[in-house]
Amino acid sequence: MDMLSYLTKTSFPLLWLLIAVVGAVVRTRHSPSRAATLETWQRWWAGAALGCGSLWLVIAFLVVPDEMAATIGFARTPFEFEIAFANLALAVLAFRAASSSATTRERVLVGLGAGMFLWGAVIGHVHQWFAAGNHAPGNTGGILVYDVLAPAVLIVLALRAQRLSGANEPALAS
Repeated sequence: MDMLSYLTKTSFPLLWLLIAVVGAVVRTRHSPSRAATLETWQRWWAGAALGCGSLWLVIAFLVVPDEMAATIGFARTPFEFEIAFANLALAVLAFRAASSSATTRERVLVGLGAGMFLWGAVIGHVHQWFAAGNHAPGNTGGILVYDVLAPAVLIVLALRAQRLSGANEPALAS
């Protein structure tokens, strides 16, 4: 595999993070408040980074499972079908978190659920990297960054929004 092909394949997952950042930056240029800015960032991160990123994996694993297996550095197995539907669950949850009616508590929960799956995948990728020398573009590089950041940033943004809304609420009298 030539270097350009390798870089393209390993960097592709980062596209979803970039879309989320650019979308949120553009939409918050004239944001009326910090709360509105955090809301916009949460929605873009949930929808573009986690939702579209997961939906892309659903389509890729169902439509071109041989290519996806090769990109990860494995032979094709029924595992690709299972990964497709695990990512479908993440996409559905992420799009719910991106909705205007989602609460910060829901967004934290979606981030934690995504983290359990994606951070487990990171452990698997790193193990394959060091134990088996698997340097396939879908096993190292961009996918590791994506798998760590997609849920982590959603959790951090939701917790910041939760703290901000709590700070603006009047203290309860005892």
